[in-house]
Amino acid sequence: MPEILREAVLVAATLTMGLMAGVFGIYSNAIMPGLRRTDDRTFVAAFQSIDRAIINPAFMATFLGALVLTAVATLLHLGDGRGLLPWIVAALILYFVVFVVTIRVNVPRNNEIKAAGDVDRTTDLHGVRERFGEARWIRWNHVRAFASILAFGLLAAPTSAQGS
Repeated sequence: MPEILREAVLVAATLTMGLMAGVFGIYSNAIMPGLRRTDDRTFVAAFQSIDRAIINPAFMATFLGALVLTAVATLLHLGDGRGLLPWIVAALILYFVVFVVTIRVNVPRNNEIKAAGDVDRTTDLHGVRERFGEARWIRWNHVRAFASILAFGLLAAPTSAQGS
């Protein structure tokens, strides 16, 4: 296995993981706290708009890329003898948790709020916000943020230590 390929995949996994840690972190530290302070109409309209905007090729490539690239990095580092494999595997496990939480908790909530339709035609915006489960969404996003930040650190630490 060419060393350059092994290193390139690990760097790409680290970069995509860092980007995802940033996305989940900004939701935890700015987007959701900001939306929490808004009225129901603003919350529903803003969340719908943000969720529609984030589903784009760049986001999907990064979200899925963090998982796929970390899995490929794991395979490429099997038996490499440099001690990187445990770090990469731990990052993969953490991001797999992020992936499952996203698919099982956050995406269904996102779909529910989008299904409410146009806020100008919705009569029960408070009910829409309640059914969305704002506190649950936030709690699980904190899990995603923490796990992806930790996974990023696990990938970045041995990557930077290699150069020493």
